[in-house]
Amino acid sequence: MRVAKGAQIVAGTALLALGVAACGGGGSSTGGSGGGSNPRAADGTVFIRGCEPQTGFVPGNINEVCGGTINQFVFDQLIKYNSDTAAPELSQAESIESPDNKVWTIKLKPGLKWSDGSPVTAKNYVDAWNYTAYSPNAQNGGWWFGGVEGYSDVATEDPDGPDGPKEAPKPKSDKMSGLEVIDDLTFKVTLTAPEAVFRTKLGYTTFSALPDAFFKDPKAFVSNPVTNGAFKFVKWDHNSQIVVEANPDYAGTEKPKVKKIVYKMYKDDDAAYADLVSNNLDFTELIPPSALAGDKWKSDLGDRAIEGQQGVIQTVTFPLYDKEFGGNADFRKAISMAIDRKTITEKIFNKGRTPLDGWISPLVDGYKTPGACGELCAYDPAKAKEYLAKAKAAGYTPPKEYPIWYNGDSAHKEWVDATANSINQAFGPDAGVTFVGKAVPTFAEFRDIITSHKMKGLFRTGWQMDYPHIENFLNPLFKTGAGSNDGLFSDKELDAKLHEADTATDPADSIAKYQEAEAMLTKEMNCIPLWSFGLQAGTSKWVTGVKVTPFGVLDPLSIAIKEA
Repeated sequence: MRVAKGAQIVAGTALLALGVAACGGGGSSTGGSGGGSNPRAADGTVFIRGCEPQTGFVPGNINEVCGGTINQFVFDQLIKYNSDTAAPELSQAESIESPDNKVWTIKLKPGLKWSDGSPVTAKNYVDAWNYTAYSPNAQNGGWWFGGVEGYSDVATEDPDGPDGPKEAPKPKSDKMSGLEVIDDLTFKVTLTAPEAVFRTKLGYTTFSALPDAFFKDPKAFVSNPVTNGAFKFVKWDHNSQIVVEANPDYAGTEKPKVKKIVYKMYKDDDAAYADLVSNNLDFTELIPPSALAGDKWKSDLGDRAIEGQQGVIQTVTFPLYDKEFGGNADFRKAISMAIDRKTITEKIFNKGRTPLDGWISPLVDGYKTPGACGELCAYDPAKAKEYLAKAKAAGYTPPKEYPIWYNGDSAHKEWVDATANSINQAFGPDAGVTFVGKAVPTFAEFRDIITSHKMKGLFRTGWQMDYPHIENFLNPLFKTGAGSNDGLFSDKELDAKLHEADTATDPADSIAKYQEAEAMLTKEMNCIPLWSFGLQAGTSKWVTGVKVTPFGVLDPLSIAIKEA
């Protein structure tokens, strides 16, 4: 996660906002792709490519893009990220102030409502944050509150890890001492140390409020939530569609231009693309490799094609909790140097991806070139063999077959197979190990295996920035116990350096320390950077005004139905 969002570095990198002109052609299935009147105008509904959320609609339990994309817009946050620049702007908050970056006073705008008509209050935020942080509730986003005073009283560590038989001790409290409701619209947050990036984080989904209705029946809320965003939840037909509609009580300055959005789920991206070409799907941000080849998608879509940049990177991660497949550092480095990123991005993605030599997106504050990965991210078969030999000499024997896992309901097969072939060719026939791509049918199933720590082999990972700052590409992914640390990587020296960066009061000094932390990832190479994403997206001929944010997702407030 995501499937969150800093400021000045992204000025000027906004993605294209297109008033899409009519484009002829297409099929004739339901949804209407032929000529004549616009079929979307009848009920104000547009159809967007979506995917099955892993955990549903509790904001603090979401750490993947399928759930995050929809939740970001059915729930409003204290701040929002500008759809052109990604700069943080006030949304539900009227003010967020701190004299020292440690004690923060947050005041809400008056008149905010939940979709059940109840008011949004400061208590809703405090209750939500306490619930998320309280470790017995097992929320994926709980660790985000680790900097709040009293977090250690509500969250306890499992003594033998998430898969061991022992249970974590019960916390001392279910409330953090660093959260205080001042009045109906005001609350105070006290951190254990100054944190300059704290305000910027508050647009991330995990920091959303929860209504009183949630606490009456948390299990029911997962699939039938009360929300407070620009769109309100209507229904969720699992593995088929999620329907939301414009919220008439939304207090934001920009209102939805459509009445309803159907997030439609597909078994693969080629099927979604076929619907896009025939005007039965109104937007997708994923063009499959079959259409990227030779720029076929541009000829198919014409002026319905959208190009740009997005703060998303692709990686693969090792299950360090599994001795057989986790390997050792030299084995992991060997694999990285055996991947021909340049050829794969050119041949599979038609140069729509850019090879990475670090773990940070080029769009974020703190990115630098050359990247921290250095020669370990450069294709070098000879050195790859040397590292493989060192790994074996140190006592590691890789399994004869080594899978690279991915979710089969999106367009990953081509690049995963190409990556496996590149490693096999670099290692040679006498390596004693063969890499193969293997698919899990759906994204939700794939994430369930990952979060239950049962992966046997490398697995596809990636990161869609939550906010454009280097911190967001490090703490959530590599800090011990972080919510998106999928391979259970732990390095106490790295944790200490990240803490230095977190608590540095000077922004430039903080970024420099984060960069030092990034460079430390080459020691263990638990996660291999592959490439950053360009943007290739498309619309139907029935819509206009479509804007894709620097996070690589549709701004649902931008899309409108053409009048004719």
